[in-house]
Amino acid sequence: MTSNAATSADQSLRVGLVSVSDRASGGVYQDQGIPALQAWLARALTTPFEVETRLIADEQPRIEATLTELADVARCHLILTTGGTGPARRDVTPEATKAVGTKEMPGFGEQMRQISLHFVPTAILSRQTAVIRESADHAALILNLPGQPKAIAETLGGLKDADGATLVGGIFAAVPYCVDLIGGPYMETDPAVCQAFRPKSALRPQGPV
Repeated sequence: MTSNAATSADQSLRVGLVSVSDRASGGVYQDQGIPALQAWLARALTTPFEVETRLIADEQPRIEATLTELADVARCHLILTTGGTGPARRDVTPEATKAVGTKEMPGFGEQMRQISLHFVPTAILSRQTAVIRESADHAALILNLPGQPKAIAETLGGLKDADGATLVGGIFAAVPYCVDLIGGPYMETDPAVCQAFRPKSALRPQGPV
């Protein structure tokens, strides 16, 4: 595989966070998805980043418009959604995500369900997915995540046993290299939270400490 790394040298990392919830967007209760995403990224990423947040209802046209705006106008390189991925009639986040994508990345959804199955058999009801949205000069990776803060952290970072050994890898380990391949900025993580994986040929020398 080849990347568009030459186009990413001067870019700053931009991340879009979208919480999809009828009740939270309507003020019935306080949204927990976006704060959970922000807190995890603050722990995991050592690369400076900017965040765009959106709290919206479970309405497919609104979700599609929001994802499109974050990718094409706000120029986010990574967009994380939370909520709206179950089988209920109002759960349409995966449909909206696929509608705006140019490439589907099914491995992310497969791994998310594997992680959740360690806790609940109903993980198979989740329809979380991922896509890449490409335009002429920009691309964004869009990932659907669970709605609960605990599940968000487990999905992104994976599971470890009492001794710290990895039981199941989290999906975020693959995100930095994926962003490399679509021409985004080089992302680095704190290995204590999430060890990003890249082939040796894609690693960059670390600067002075």
